[in-house]
Amino acid sequence: MENFSEWYSEILERAEIYDVRYPIKGCGIYLPYGFKIRRYTLDILRRLLEERGHEEVLFPLLIPEDLLAKEGEHIKGFEDEVFWVTHGGKKPLEVKLALRPTSETAIYYMMKLWIKVHKDLPIKIYQVVNTFRYETKHTRPLIRLREIMTFKEAHTAHATGEEAENQVKEAIEIYKEFFHELGIPVMVSRRPEWDKFPGAQYTVAFDTIFPDGRAIQIGTVHNLGQNFSRTFDLEFETLEGGKDYVYQTCYGISDRVIASIIAIHGDEKGLVLPPQVAPIQVVIVPLLYKGKREVVEEKALELYKLLKEMGIRVEIDNRDIRPGRKFYHWELRGVPVRIEIGPKDLENKVVTIYRRDTEEKYQVRKEDIKEEILSLFERIKENMRERARERMERYITTLDFSEDTPLEEIVKEVRKNLKERKGVILIPYSERVYSEDLEEKVEASILGVTEYKGKKYVVVGRTY
Repeated sequence: MENFSEWYSEILERAEIYDVRYPIKGCGIYLPYGFKIRRYTLDILRRLLEERGHEEVLFPLLIPEDLLAKEGEHIKGFEDEVFWVTHGGKKPLEVKLALRPTSETAIYYMMKLWIKVHKDLPIKIYQVVNTFRYETKHTRPLIRLREIMTFKEAHTAHATGEEAENQVKEAIEIYKEFFHELGIPVMVSRRPEWDKFPGAQYTVAFDTIFPDGRAIQIGTVHNLGQNFSRTFDLEFETLEGGKDYVYQTCYGISDRVIASIIAIHGDEKGLVLPPQVAPIQVVIVPLLYKGKREVVEEKALELYKLLKEMGIRVEIDNRDIRPGRKFYHWELRGVPVRIEIGPKDLENKVVTIYRRDTEEKYQVRKEDIKEEILSLFERIKENMRERARERMERYITTLDFSEDTPLEEIVKEVRKNLKERKGVILIPYSERVYSEDLEEKVEASILGVTEYKGKKYVVVGRTY
């Protein structure tokens, strides 16, 4: 698409997903249709987490300043982004309260009360909450916010470093499965030391690439080691009777996942939604003609009841407007399947199916409709997944340098490719290129180190 930024802003408004007109920069409103996309997306993530033993919790929004400041490296990473509550009514507070930028310090304060012996471990909890960060860069709806409204953070505690390392691997697999289900292609990379989560031993990130060629981080997994547990005195009695500090991990996603569903799959007509997150999975459009209206509406209602009994989110559009306007309305909103029923369809004992992802139309016998819809959902999911993967591949450029290629030549070639191409550049890994120095010289971000087609690369690109 020619102008992604303009398309993106327009689709949020016209498809009634998100309203940006709230009078605080970086804060917006999920409208009913957008909120349902968010809800069904989170349902998938909740299922994946709980299948692997995570339990949902809910912590307070306010964090005392002394608690937030307890882990020095952590607060240093957020100190320019924190919103502070300084008064209760007209009375100044003795201790300032932070609006949660993230919850490590709040959760780990409570973990000290919960963890005494090895039998109390492991702990695997998560919450979906609002977080606040005073974003000074250009804010963008669902991409760069001051109030992050869909912040899923998981926090785990373990008896050994090996268990924590295995938990990192499990978290990576959960996110891979999650993004696969949504049809969002990702690059998984280990973030550089200068860009890891404050207080973590290391960070693994998930990035995708938007149609404008910019990379966007849509998920992170952090191995915290014992950094926070030593600060918060999360000590426990081991199986052997000794004392040790717990080993911890945390991992999160945000509203950027919703932005990615919109951006990765959308087209010039509007949204293209995977069936599993679509607020309306099937819309039935009766084609109403004089003298045939009643019988067509009767068959449409019959089909509606059948699909509803199957657990499908279905609507009938019986508004008194032209069919073309109805088609446009539902294509804009990304409804995966449209079923048209007219007098000729009834005569031939068929219905006409339109699939949003390929814009293909075909006819199905009424007795086959139940089986066909379920099969079609799977075909749509697979097609959207493959199409998105192919698009992302076009945004990945690999460069080939030898060990003795001068750094100046590497910088020149990377800058040239970043100027001429959309997407990210992959440079064969070496310590001399994996540095902040190279990042400054190419005037782009080093996203980290990744495995791509069996080789190890440094990923460079322009980001959100």
